[in-house]
Amino acid sequence: MFAESWHVRSRGRECAATAQAFADGDAVVTALHTDPESSGFLRRDYLLDAWQALPEDERRAFSFWKSVYTPPPQEGREDPVEKLSAEELLRRLVEEDAAHTDNTRYILAVMLERQKLLRETDCQRTPSSILRVYEHRKTGEVFIIRDPDIPLDRVESVQAEVALMIEHQGRPPAATEDPMIPEEAAATEDVTVTDDADHGKPGMDVPDPDQPAK
Repeated sequence: MFAESWHVRSRGRECAATAQAFADGDAVVTALHTDPESSGFLRRDYLLDAWQALPEDERRAFSFWKSVYTPPPQEGREDPVEKLSAEELLRRLVEEDAAHTDNTRYILAVMLERQKLLRETDCQRTPSSILRVYEHRKTGEVFIIRDPDIPLDRVESVQAEVALMIEHQGRPPAATEDPMIPEEAAATEDVTVTDDADHGKPGMDVPDPDQPAK
């Protein structure tokens, strides 16, 4: 069994084997090893030559990939607000690791991947789930995200929930009063109501089940 807590793993600034500091443009191998003490993961970063020189048993890892090292971005660098909000929300939810946020974390990771902020480096199947490994293109941070296999008919509603959380700075929107005012309630008396749960509500788009999820 793997741990239920997979926190963000920051990229090292020196080789785990030689202690040589990374320089801009160095070829680097990142490896995730299972940690028997915590049942979680340990991250180690190596210069490519140092990784290739390791004994074979030390190169056995849960996941590993090659990338090019870039120094961490300068503080105060401005990015679009919505991207920063999505990043911070993902970090917070990964740290909290509440089971009910699996869908939200996955949608956030996919959204940031499409925005070219994250890249998926690996996908591993465990006895209980599928784990997707994402790396932040700028900082090298690693996010281990469980793929919840969201049903097609739930994707749109989860995306809407994520958008609302980003809009409200990572917090679920406050509960609102019943939107149906007396005048609207009276108006429904002349409306034919169907029991078919697949019909759309007024003002809402119904997702086409024949179209692939985005």
